[in-house]
Amino acid sequence: MGHDHEGQRVSRRSIFAGISSIGLGSLLAACGDGTPATTTSGEAVSPDATTSADLTGLFADANTCRLAPSTTQGPYYFDADKIRSDIREDRAGTRLRVVLKVQDSEQCKPLTNAVVEIWHCDAAGLYSGAESLSSGGGGQPGGAPPSGAPGGGPGGTPPSGAPGGTPPGGNAPGGANGGGANDGMADLQPVDDQRYLRGAQVTNADGIVEFTTIWPGWYRGRTVHIHAMVHVGSTRVLTTQLMFDEALNTKVFAAAPYASHTGRDTFNDGDGIFQNTMLLKVTEDGDGYLGVLVLAADSDSDGS
Repeated sequence: MGHDHEGQRVSRRSIFAGISSIGLGSLLAACGDGTPATTTSGEAVSPDATTSADLTGLFADANTCRLAPSTTQGPYYFDADKIRSDIREDRAGTRLRVVLKVQDSEQCKPLTNAVVEIWHCDAAGLYSGAESLSSGGGGQPGGAPPSGAPGGGPGGTPPSGAPGGTPPGGNAPGGANGGGANDGMADLQPVDDQRYLRGAQVTNADGIVEFTTIWPGWYRGRTVHIHAMVHVGSTRVLTTQLMFDEALNTKVFAAAPYASHTGRDTFNDGDGIFQNTMLLKVTEDGDGYLGVLVLAADSDSDGS
């Protein structure tokens, strides 16, 4: 099977259960055979987006086995059923390529056939599947997060009286949890049909995945970030976040469409989740940017 499934709604859980019409074997072959893929919009994707031939060099000075920091999954995670590399859909913003290398934290070897999901807000601070919730309930993008949003205020601490930070409309977590996902925060039950800025890829032989997205926006109480989750088999082995240098955030946010979203209140140095090890290594990439990072995951979930 070729890449004609790219962008179809394929459940990660269905893949692991063996009931997907595509099947994990075909998915892996399609993600790694080096031929051009097709996104939901029909846009051609270069072979570099599906192989590591020209990507491994990006990590030459980042061969670390330090366990990546685990974080809350936040209130806006759900299995979006989107196996694809280009997750932009109709969202306007500065183009950003995200290339992640997943390694085993104990053996320092690439984790192959792991599923990596990323999700983040758009330039106005909205999350797909949760637009009304992430608008703060007042209809103003970037407004105060709903009860149970990361922090309900700066720092990521659930608000008083909301054990675990269960999000509005949330349901019980699905599947085995680990690597920071077992924080009592339930997976979201989507409240709209949007799925932009969400997607999953399968790591190749070098443990690498690549996504094309936009630079994330911001919302009150949190610094700029991308959520990432790594699955090995049916187990969530790492839940973490990717961050950006503030000088670059300032540069990107000075241009449209970000410039119209004003009043940012939380920066890296005031965010309770931020760690320097979450910072993407960012370089200019044509009309956008390229961000790379090594994620070392506890693949056997033994705590090391």
